[in-house]
Amino acid sequence: MISSIGLGVPQHNMSQQTVKTFVSDVFHKSASQFLERMMPVFDNACIDNRQFAVNQEWLKNNHTFKEKNDLYQHFAQIYSLQAIDACLKNNQLLNENIPYEAIDMIIFVSSTGIATPSIDTYIMNERPFREDVIRMPLWGLGCAGGAIGLSRAFDWISAHPDKNVLLICCELCSLTFQKNDSSKSNLVGTALFGDGAAAALLMGESSSSLSSIKDFSTKPRIIETSTKTKKNSNSVMGWDVTDRGLEVIFSKSIPAQVRSFWKRHIHTFLAQLNLTGQSIHSFIAHPGGKKVLEAMEDVLQAPQEKFRHSYRILRNHGNMSSVTVLYVMYEWMKEGVPENMLSIISALGPGFSSELLLLEWKK
Repeated sequence: MISSIGLGVPQHNMSQQTVKTFVSDVFHKSASQFLERMMPVFDNACIDNRQFAVNQEWLKNNHTFKEKNDLYQHFAQIYSLQAIDACLKNNQLLNENIPYEAIDMIIFVSSTGIATPSIDTYIMNERPFREDVIRMPLWGLGCAGGAIGLSRAFDWISAHPDKNVLLICCELCSLTFQKNDSSKSNLVGTALFGDGAAAALLMGESSSSLSSIKDFSTKPRIIETSTKTKKNSNSVMGWDVTDRGLEVIFSKSIPAQVRSFWKRHIHTFLAQLNLTGQSIHSFIAHPGGKKVLEAMEDVLQAPQEKFRHSYRILRNHGNMSSVTVLYVMYEWMKEGVPENMLSIISALGPGFSSELLLLEWKK
């Protein structure tokens, strides 16, 4: 059961218009004609605001990979801890705080910086987690990381039903900004990506912590998961690791991949479960972008209303890579879904990969 979620929201809020003006100022000398053609991507992204770990002044200057990664390690701890505290002390979803000592496994998901030891070890030093907590750092999963993290947590608590898992996702996309790269991928990424962190608490069916959950509303239980990775598709999305840091790879073919590769995956998944798209109450889809969500609606012949929180999070926070699907999940949990209804979590990531989870809402 996904029992609680907490968010870590970076302090610097920027409107989409502010970002658009900033990008125009930064790139106008090097690619003025190309930039003019690309500017509508900011207006059509279905984004109003995003949050960043750094301010505009930082973004205006050149920085080495080390400078960027040092900030990644610093802010990843700050916002991950904020999300963890909010998750374990969420009085909207929990009757009482969950002690840090009750966590049996920590899964840490991120793709926007590197750290060895992984960030979860630093987090453990800041809160009274047990020394025997099991760790599973996951790197390189990109936008699919939040959904994949939920799947791995489900696998583990299925084998250990008396245990609790804390899933943490933290992405600081702003620290990968390349002010000297006027490529289409960089400009599209700059129009879409934001920063954020989220933590989700998952409890096994016989966990002693289940009594801490408020019983007035339903909670999502993971029923089944499915992963597909398309071979020879590494160029669709990811990072190009350069001396300047991580440079985004973001193919224009992603919506087309939704209508082909993802279409086969979602229809096969539903057929194996003897379900149809019409039997699904809601789609907790990672909002990779407006065109991706629209392609999913088209594939499923589903109304936009079933994706409403994906659009809401995209509008207010942008695409925060792995984190975003947990923000969307939190909105559905706060709203409340009728008992016995079904939802599907969906996310696409580098590989090119697709992750699906079937949820059933129970008290």
